[in-house]
Amino acid sequence: MPQFTGVDHVALSVTDVAASHRFYTEVLGFVQVMDIGHGRIYLHNPAGFTLALLQQPWGKGEKFTELSTGLDHLGLSASDLDELQQWQNRFDDLGVTYTPIREAEGGYHLNFRDPDGIALEFFAPKPWFAEAVAIIRTGALTDEQIQQQAGELLAINAQG
Repeated sequence: MPQFTGVDHVALSVTDVAASHRFYTEVLGFVQVMDIGHGRIYLHNPAGFTLALLQQPWGKGEKFTELSTGLDHLGLSASDLDELQQWQNRFDDLGVTYTPIREAEGGYHLNFRDPDGIALEFFAPKPWFAEAVAIIRTGALTDEQIQQQAGELLAINAQG
């Protein structure tokens, strides 16, 4: 089977590209690298992640809802719980709508919204989860080994 090496970019449809530009540059630190008329292309340094914000001329202009088929949310990486707390403090300072940090089985989540209500999330993995993902990213495991390891790790960490 052909392989892919990662996620290259995401393109989001927005209702007001100028308002979205301010949010993604001023709040999240993206840098605009191109204007394509009905949209703009951004890079994030140092993540190297590419984001496109598109204001579709034929768009409906409705607010985002994860209850419609399609994108539920876009997950971004954070290094640890301390970094999530710094993001939460920044959101307080800038008036960003968010749900306070929540602990989950594999890590911690900080959910927030952009000006169109697009659901975004910072995820900081617990050390065991980060280690497991690092091993998977080496490409040294078969699909069966990944499934077995995941089952074992979830069982061990569910016990406490």
